Amino acid sequence: MTVRPAALGALLLSTALSAQTQNPVFSTKVEVVRVDALVTDGGRPVLGLGPADFEVLDNGVAQAVEFVSYDQIPLNVVLAFDMSDSVAGERLEHLRSAGTAVLAGLKRNDQSALVTFNNQVMLGAALTSDLEPLREAIGNVVGEGDTSLVDGVYAGITVGESDAGRALLMVFSDGLDTLSWLSPAAVLDTAKRSDVVVYAVSVGKVKAEFLRDLTSFSGGRLFELEKTANLSATFVSILEEFRQRYLVSYTPRGVSREGWHRIEVRLKGKRATIKARPGYLAGPG
Repeated sequence: MTVRPAALGALLLSTALSAQTQNPVFSTKVEVVRVDALVTDGGRPVLGLGPADFEVLDNGVAQAVEFVSYDQIPLNVVLAFDMSDSVAGERLEHLRSAGTAVLAGLKRNDQSALVTFNNQVMLGAALTSDLEPLREAIGNVVGEGDTSLVDGVYAGITVGESDAGRALLMVFSDGLDTLSWLSPAAVLDTAKRSDVVVYAVSVGKVKAEFLRDLTSFSGGRLFELEKTANLSATFVSILEEFRQRYLVSYTPRGVSREGWHRIEVRLKGKRATIKARPGYLAGPG
């Protein structure tokens, strides 16, 4: 299914992409806030934690942590690949291999999907636990045309939220957008309202400011590479790191239901480094 960037607006939760408005609108999830948190000590993941180990502040107000899960909830892994003419030849082969390596690392109940973007945003394969369509779609991708990175990211976020599970969006691009219709600010606002964690890989010399902001707001990470020779190892490390994260949830109390909410995730009585999204945006989109 295809969406032209000049008409991109919303991607229906079923798999249909369509265009309605320049400002993407997401449902605001203030009933329960979910935060994916990577807890490490000396660079190694800290395991065996439960709700009583975590402390969460929402705009400075302590919250009651209701649920903590580690590697128990199935993943929705969305691959969003730049298929512009800058991705061709050896780079394309490395990208195909990296995507296939991610699929090989998925577990039985995990799901995956493929979104590609160049002159068009395309849903190469819908979110599914049947990996054969994904492998086939990855094998058929070709690099040509311009780059609608911002539009492709929006489509990827929407696909990630289209089913239950923990959503990981893995973006590959040279970081340079030449064609998108949606504005970076609008899609960053979408990311602030979403549970999707974004990891991005940027290749080349372009400063990937949009991807840097996107990964920061979602609690993910940006990898900036000069070459794609080790792209498979990078993709696999992203999947492994995401599996090591805790899913922490709470129902906001004592705070406003609108505006930007700053989140702080801490451990009680233990020293550790915690990587999580810095907050979320509540209220009308």
